[in-house]
Amino acid sequence: MKMIALGFEGSANKIGVGVVTLDGTILSNPRHTYITPPGQGFLPRETAQHHLQHILPLIKSALKTAQITPDEIDCLCYTKGPGMGAPLQVAAVVVRILSQLWKKPIVAVNHCVAHIEMGRIVTGADDPVVLYVSGGNTQVIAYSEGRYQIFGETIDIAVGNCLDRFARVLTLSNDPNPGYNIEQGVQWISSTMCRYALSQSLIALVLTDWCSYISIWCRLMAHDLSKD
Repeated sequence: MKMIALGFEGSANKIGVGVVTLDGTILSNPRHTYITPPGQGFLPRETAQHHLQHILPLIKSALKTAQITPDEIDCLCYTKGPGMGAPLQVAAVVVRILSQLWKKPIVAVNHCVAHIEMGRIVTGADDPVVLYVSGGNTQVIAYSEGRYQIFGETIDIAVGNCLDRFARVLTLSNDPNPGYNIEQGVQWISSTMCRYALSQSLIALVLTDWCSYISIWCRLMAHDLSKD
């Protein structure tokens, strides 16, 4: 019988509860995103309140979709960090309560490592050089000496934060997320000239970021002699 884990992710504005087996099979993955008005970011306190409101219904949905009971769960996993403090605490507290109620062990998960391992499962990569781009981190990572090592990272602002701030300046919608709307160029402006100027600024930002990614990633792959 396969080991089953119930996992909780609440490091930013999305709260998710998933049921997964040891081989990476996803049995359920319900989630809910806290979306603020255009031009606004999400604050830790309000984000944590959102997570508190939705986490229990998500647990029920995850178990129902996976067609399992708490007795069939082998362990409880949660994002320990990095992330926003208040939202992280919501998942951490709920996991500790469930651990006491259900008598299940807890596994604390590093957010960054989880992203990398998920990518390895999806792609089948064995020993990849990783270009890790998330909201708060932009790093080049590879596995060395029994652990993941950071070979380089941004020293000013993470690309995800850059895109979020750029979207707020332009008052782009946060639904489903600012980065997606930047990529799609979603912004309706009546003036043709304004629309052209906006589209050019969007393209310039995305291309600048993308070229920087590829340049750094290729240099490390050449140095590391990795094929993944």
